[in-house]
Amino acid sequence: MEGTKRANIKIGTQVSIVLKQDQRTGDLTEGIVEKILTNSPNHPHGIKVQLDSGEVGRVKHIR
Repeated sequence: MEGTKRANIKIGTQVSIVLKQDQRTGDLTEGIVEKILTNSPNHPHGIKVQLDSGEVGRVKHIR
């Protein structure tokens, strides 16, 4: 599932995100959503979240 719609993402969901420093390479980081940082209902580059590890990035895939 794509990570561009806020309604698809819940706290505790397993996701793959791209970190700011990995945007050029597209490397993905796996984790569990702790906070949803984007307020709008959708975002073309992915909803910004904070993982339980503290890392912040945009959701590319929802597990």
